[in-house]
Amino acid sequence: MVLAKNGKRVLLLMSPATYRAGAFVQAAQQLGLDAVVGLDLPETLAEYWHVPLGLEFANIRTSVQRIVEYAREKPFAAILSVDDSATELAAYANMALGLANNSPQASEAARDKLLMRQLMSAGGAPCPIFRNFWLYEDPAWIASQVTYPCVLKPRRLSGSRGVIRADNAAEFTAAFGRLKRLLVAEGASEHETSILVEDFIPGFEVALEGLLTDGHLKVLTLFDKPDPLDGPFFEETIYITPSRLPAQTQQEIADCVATAAASLGLRTGPVHAELRVNERGPWMLEIAGRSIGGLCSTILEFGSGMCLEELILRHAIGEEVATLEREEHAAGVMMIPIPGAGILKGVQGVEAAKAVPLITGVEITAQLNNQLVPLPEGASYLGFIFARGDTPTEVEAAIRQAHQCLHFEIRRGIPVLNQGSAK
Repeated sequence: MVLAKNGKRVLLLMSPATYRAGAFVQAAQQLGLDAVVGLDLPETLAEYWHVPLGLEFANIRTSVQRIVEYAREKPFAAILSVDDSATELAAYANMALGLANNSPQASEAARDKLLMRQLMSAGGAPCPIFRNFWLYEDPAWIASQVTYPCVLKPRRLSGSRGVIRADNAAEFTAAFGRLKRLLVAEGASEHETSILVEDFIPGFEVALEGLLTDGHLKVLTLFDKPDPLDGPFFEETIYITPSRLPAQTQQEIADCVATAAASLGLRTGPVHAELRVNERGPWMLEIAGRSIGGLCSTILEFGSGMCLEELILRHAIGEEVATLEREEHAAGVMMIPIPGAGILKGVQGVEAAKAVPLITGVEITAQLNNQLVPLPEGASYLGFIFARGDTPTEVEAAIRQAHQCLHFEIRRGIPVLNQGSAK
């Protein structure tokens, strides 16, 4: 728990594996807030690990009761989910305590891609044509019902997990089987789980980071994604800001995100939106009721050196942030992709990558001797490369040069024969 200077206490909800814990806790320290961390852990494990507030995020009713009881000792000024894992729980808990919040229905829609698509379509936000299919249905039959190219999507996984493009029926059947295996491995029931199949939208991708206040969207920054994301998987790599798009296009993107947020009922707090842009304008892919993931936020500064997490916390406790603008320098980050499955045995070239002009940091987050799982099944990256400079073009070039310096030794797994009876 962070000792308070101004007497205000905030609850930060997060999963144990989140990248975001350090940034939010440090921001709370900077502001002098009393920050309580609520971890997604069963109560017995929380007690064993001496976690002040262990919560089972999937059990919203019980978790809200625990949060309300905890708040009796000293009220919370705000409750935030630092990643996707607890946005719905945060909404219910804020509502129970009378704090500013998005409605639980809006928070659910920002996590469930089917609800998101239904509400976006009804609310006028341009988005792909979509259909919903159950895991138990015959993939060969579904393949005959859809148009190509299309994209298969799980309804609730994040970070492009399980998102696969198919250009024909054979590719669709293979992708459906792969996605079904992933979801079943995650604990889904094929009779209770459905997936989306959407028309593939050609074009390039951008990401918008914003902050909502009473339904009004303030754009914090717009990221270009210079690498094409055309499938079959959609692994994100480089984010660059400020965007090099024309001002009119940037305004159209902001208007599209504002329409999408309103259609879902999102009214307060951070939003992270992903869009595709082509000759017909911007198209909404997704909008989340939280800030950008991973360590990507470290490249953003506002006002006189304020980080994104501090900005979000200031907003959550009711401070004025509308006049704060991102600093003028160009910045970029690369989420280092995993080239293939296997065991990470070594990393070379980190010092050489750090020595590239304009590179401000290289952080390898994958652990040696641990299994690497690439998309569409995987949920992490090898690490991150950060850069700052005068122009987006030179920042992008520096990141690509630094990436070329890195070499990862990955030992491919050795297949193990099934020792049971043949089937």
